[in-house]
Amino acid sequence: MKKENTDNKVIKKKKVTTEKEVETKEIKDNNIDNKKKVIKKKRKKKNKFKFEIKTWMIVVLIILDMGAIFCLGLAYGPYKGFREYIITTAMATMNHKYVARFLYSEETINEVLKNNTIVEVDENTNTDAITIGQYKSDSFESVYDEQVLKKDEGNDLYKTFKFKEGGSTFYVTAIYDPSKIDLVSSQRPGVIGQTIKTITKNNKGVIGINASGFEDSGGMGNGSRATGTVIQNGKITWKGRPNRWGGGLIGFNKDHKLVLTKESPAKAIKNGMMDAITFGPFLIVNGKEAKIKGNGGSGYQPRTIIAQRQDGVVLFFVIDGNGNKTGFRGGVSFNKMIEVLKRYKAYNAANLDGGASSILIINNKIINNPVGYDATGERFHPNAWIVRK
Repeated sequence: MKKENTDNKVIKKKKVTTEKEVETKEIKDNNIDNKKKVIKKKRKKKNKFKFEIKTWMIVVLIILDMGAIFCLGLAYGPYKGFREYIITTAMATMNHKYVARFLYSEETINEVLKNNTIVEVDENTNTDAITIGQYKSDSFESVYDEQVLKKDEGNDLYKTFKFKEGGSTFYVTAIYDPSKIDLVSSQRPGVIGQTIKTITKNNKGVIGINASGFEDSGGMGNGSRATGTVIQNGKITWKGRPNRWGGGLIGFNKDHKLVLTKESPAKAIKNGMMDAITFGPFLIVNGKEAKIKGNGGSGYQPRTIIAQRQDGVVLFFVIDGNGNKTGFRGGVSFNKMIEVLKRYKAYNAANLDGGASSILIINNKIINNPVGYDATGERFHPNAWIVRK
């Protein structure tokens, strides 16, 4: 009898699947499907995000290209207004001339400056046309007269008001008694200047504005060295480098009348000049306005202007630009300045140092928005026109 080889036999058992196993399998299958869906969704989102970034980058590049083309068109296209604005404004500043020279050749700059000039009135001030105290504070020929002559209650010394025009803010201070005006200097002329606030306070002034220009190498001058001549109390107290802004001597004689003259300091003193600085240009002389070609050659700047009406009232104008402390500062052209001066009946008027130097102090407070390099917008100056009580 043959022996059965059970060792080599393969016994196959049928696998029985229970309900629990089926349920477990379905759950696993569902989890796998869900994971696949999540992964697919994430990939779709990622691809969409990449597409959106690429789209935005293309849009940004297109905008930048269009901006560059537009700027190049302004700078070098047929419209001359933009290049005149850039060149005259930059070249009139102490430390932003590089902007014009970066964009344009010296030939182009010189051509633009040649076409934007100011021709001053070739006369000395006729002081006989000024009558101190002639004004009436209860009779006004215009709304501008009323702004100047209608005094604030309880204040017979001065009045300050402001208005906005063309993106700039004009601060106007009317001084009714010009004998209260004085030219005062920093404590250490030739060594270091002081802020107008400090100079005004040290000399017991109620009002103070900037006066002389000053040497400002690299835009970092300390305000110690005034340009041109300074006359105080009928004596020459300072002789600096020649003034490059036109004009001449700007000051008050012994009768407290504003005198604009191109005479020598010695002759001006002989003719009665008591306090004066050298600056310019002269904008109005004896009621006659300077002739402006283009924008006058100094573009649009914050400005400080001193003027006197025929009734003896002295006007301090301080004009802000459009706000920031870097780059171009906005402001007004000489054309606009003369227009405003005539509106307020200025009979004699001259430009003082402007730009980052323009500042108005009243009762030891900064009234305007100066664009100097201090946190307060102030700079150091060699001197100031002040008003005492």
